[in-house]
Amino acid sequence: MKRLIVAVQFLTRLPTPAIASDAEDFAASIRWFPAVGALIGALVAGAAWLGLHIDAWTGALAALVAWVAATGALHLDGLGDVADGAGAAHADRDRMLAAMADPHVGSFGVVAIGLQLIAKLVLLHAVLAIAPVWLLVPIPFAARIGPLIWARFLPSLHEGLGARFAHAVRWRDIAGWGAVLLGVAVVSPALLATLLLIPAWGWWVRRTLGGISGDSHGAGIELVETGLLLACACIG
Repeated sequence: MKRLIVAVQFLTRLPTPAIASDAEDFAASIRWFPAVGALIGALVAGAAWLGLHIDAWTGALAALVAWVAATGALHLDGLGDVADGAGAAHADRDRMLAAMADPHVGSFGVVAIGLQLIAKLVLLHAVLAIAPVWLLVPIPFAARIGPLIWARFLPSLHEGLGARFAHAVRWRDIAGWGAVLLGVAVVSPALLATLLLIPAWGWWVRRTLGGISGDSHGAGIELVETGLLLACACIG
């Protein structure tokens, strides 16, 4: 339970009890990322349900605001950093990594974050127009299975957050959450897109960046969420 609380503290801005934890607890908290994703999904779905009392666009906006507020835009920050790095990739790899490490957001990062928010808003509206609101709950859950896969199978880009998670993921963690995903996919088949989206991001990261980092974990979560929203909008 302590490591679940650590995961909530890291991935969200939700209030939690004060607890004592160490580096091992922090690393092992990655095993609970999907559970935290389900919590975020419940908050997003609840906000959407309230907004739907007005109309679908208000429901989509309420869901997006809840999504950003619950996570503190943590993963959007990672997406912006990766976009800045990818934009500098025409120079050389060192320049790309330097751009990702720069605390200032560049033009590529601003555009990527803006497009991501627009995409989520439009796709949330599309999903809410054709599907029950509870369909939003498993999307953040499924996306947060990604870090377990990426941490387990990709080399660490540098000594940072990504490296701290690298040795904490166990096979049974992946198998257990994977089984839950497949179970939920029985009633929401669009979630099966997770099986393509997570490896696709891992392939891009390995090919372009050479390894996984905290920023690319966050960016991957954002992009997998958007891909799953698109799948739900298409399949329902």
